[in-house]
Amino acid sequence: MIAHINGRLVEKTPTYVVIECNGVGYQLNISLNTYSQIPEGEACKLLTQFVVREDAQLLYGFSSMAEKRLFQLLISVSGVGAATALMVLSAGDPTEIQEAILSGNAAWFKAVKGIGPKSAQRIIIDLKDKVAKENIDLEISSPQDNTVKEEALSALVMLGFSKNQAENALKKLLKSKSDYSVEELIKYALKGL
Repeated sequence: MIAHINGRLVEKTPTYVVIECNGVGYQLNISLNTYSQIPEGEACKLLTQFVVREDAQLLYGFSSMAEKRLFQLLISVSGVGAATALMVLSAGDPTEIQEAILSGNAAWFKAVKGIGPKSAQRIIIDLKDKVAKENIDLEISSPQDNTVKEEALSALVMLGFSKNQAENALKKLLKSKSDYSVEELIKYALKGL
């Protein structure tokens, strides 16, 4: 699986980007939320999800791990495809979507093109417990900051700490200072756990 693509931004539209990496141009379908998060300039790094359908193989790009995880959860719901999941992600930021799921706000989902009353209810029923259990980190930060945090989180989980416990320790540290190296973040988090 392709976890992320880091390269030169060749083309940027509200629905897709093309990132050149080692001479190969990758087209990634994106949400409007990701579009607004991509900085102007040539360097670009996006988290990715590879989706294989009967008639196509598609790459989807995300500016944050929270958005990528919500995409994965949405496409796990019966009747919700990748295109519909992108529409949901374009309709609001990850915080809004999580709040709509947790509060059972079917009207929010029905306002999204392609989602009717039954699909809205199915999304809420299928994802409410998953979103609450996973405690998705919805702080939208740059993919580079996310990578440092993700590496530290992965290391702490491998050391035997629960994911929620490690995430909470990392959040506390990152609130006071955001430019930790992975090693520093792990070291200070271990002191707090």
